[in-house]
Amino acid sequence: MKPIIIDVVSDVVCPWCFIGKRHLDAALALWRAERPDSEVEVRWHPYFLNPDTPDAGEPYRPFLEKKFGGPEKLAEIWTRVSTAGKTAGIDFAFEKIELRANTLNAHRLIHRSQKVGAGSTAMLVEALFAAQFLEGRHVGDREVLADIAAACGEERDAVRAYLATDEDADEVRAMASEAPRMGITGVPYFIFDRRLAASGAQPPEALLQGLRQAADALTNPEMNPATT
Repeated sequence: MKPIIIDVVSDVVCPWCFIGKRHLDAALALWRAERPDSEVEVRWHPYFLNPDTPDAGEPYRPFLEKKFGGPEKLAEIWTRVSTAGKTAGIDFAFEKIELRANTLNAHRLIHRSQKVGAGSTAMLVEALFAAQFLEGRHVGDREVLADIAAACGEERDAVRAYLATDEDADEVRAMASEAPRMGITGVPYFIFDRRLAASGAQPPEALLQGLRQAADALTNPEMNPATT
């Protein structure tokens, strides 16, 4: 059977996307135990949660308080996200985040990793989420991004040289613009073999079911799995 393709639309400054990524990891572990001979390929696609973010970023908490209606509302949201995060093994440290990051260069970095077939894309995506939500690092800063990539086994100088250019920037923007055209208005968003879609930080069991249905569809092309 050919590999099952999972397309994931997400943004590295979206806490629910971090949870969704961890849930996907758990689902993949269950899947490999269930069907060890099956191959799965995960492809990451860009989404700009805050497309108007300045290149240098802007103060994080004031923006969110304005967006969500004040400090009390923001505290409620952070509590809800933190509670959900603990079930995925994530201890969110929102208090460490000083700047709301423009994520174009982070998405370029993910795109580059996939394009060159570095083999460490999953590690890179995890590291970007961790840098943002566990360490409070500015994932819009080129030097920070180069450090993250280097820690994932990539050549730091090569990454710095790449980020110093606009290479792939238009392509990444074009990819991000596809999401609303597809009716995607929120992330994370998972697409299993271009047949089955799951929106939001679905639990591992739901994502595992998506894998099962995608696998069944590959062996029985007449099947048409429903969207969840």
